[in-house]
Amino acid sequence: MGLTSNALLVSAVLLAVLLFVGTVWLWPRLARRGWRAVSGRVGLLLATQVAVFVSVGLCANQTFGFYASWADLFGKERGEGVVVDHDFADGGPLQVVDTQPVKVAGGSRPRVGGQIQKIDIVGRTTHIATPAYVYLPPEYFQSRYRTRTFPAAAVLTGYPGTAEALIKGLHYPQTAHELARDGRMQPMILVMLRPTVAPPRDTECVDIPGGPQTESFFAKDLPDAVSAHYRVGEKPGSWGIIGDSTGGYCALKLAVHHPEVYAAGAGLSAYYKAPIDPTTGDLFHGDEELRNSADLRWYLKHRPAPDTSLLVSSSKVGEADYQDTLKFIELVKSRRHTRISSIILDSGGHNFNTWRREIPGTLEWMSGRLSDR
Repeated sequence: MGLTSNALLVSAVLLAVLLFVGTVWLWPRLARRGWRAVSGRVGLLLATQVAVFVSVGLCANQTFGFYASWADLFGKERGEGVVVDHDFADGGPLQVVDTQPVKVAGGSRPRVGGQIQKIDIVGRTTHIATPAYVYLPPEYFQSRYRTRTFPAAAVLTGYPGTAEALIKGLHYPQTAHELARDGRMQPMILVMLRPTVAPPRDTECVDIPGGPQTESFFAKDLPDAVSAHYRVGEKPGSWGIIGDSTGGYCALKLAVHHPEVYAAGAGLSAYYKAPIDPTTGDLFHGDEELRNSADLRWYLKHRPAPDTSLLVSSSKVGEADYQDTLKFIELVKSRRHTRISSIILDSGGHNFNTWRREIPGTLEWMSGRLSDR
């Protein structure tokens, strides 16, 4: 059974319940002295605690999408996520591998509820291969819009995160559908994926010397592949990017570094400088310019102000990045051509519940800054 399967979660919960009932039932028989009775009590308590812990962990993983598979959980993912010899004539750099309806009223019909397509992408220039999900709004399938192009936004998870969590946990397709239906945003294509294109390594959207060229993948290969396959606007201003946590840092960095590609970038609970820790490894290999460029505050102080729009979010209580976010807002306000907006909650946290409160406003904001041509 897969790590995220409902059958595994149900089995773990049933086991925990059975062990609890068994402990209560057998406890009087084990309430004696002697090593056997003591060992029995310890064994039952330990087994019950482990079963409860596993059940809670599986539930949390399904809710927040931390790990997609057993290999992902135990750090057994191998390779750098790079395809070296790919025959692009065999279907091109983007292929649709599955479809699913959007969980809204009438969602079984694409022209009413839109559609979610699972795709595989191989970067033409970086040779990075990664799966993703594409949300297509209902208008995409309606005959009166058959010649229309749509704005698109890349949507990134945090680390480790799973792309499925953007659908099941953060409800991006459902929220976009409802907002467009109510006239609060224009119909948009959403491309949902992990910023981690070389799992289990956290590449922080950096072009790592001698390693995955993650920033180039998101700045060129991803929009090129999607635009070649779907009806996305071709003019500058058709693409935006959104993310939470690590994905939020990546979204802001890509909008700042590549304003000619991303007209707007939104970072929910983002940070502003690439960390170096055991999950990232050595991102810069002594390249001081690359290190500085990965620090958004340094970049905005020392490089020409990019012509892009940024949105940041935080909470006065519950978010460790609140003061850093205020400083970042003030820095951007001092730079010409770069526009800054914010969502500041009175209380919140670094979690899905907080981001679900911020996503409707973020999608509305993004919609107002992108062109469908």
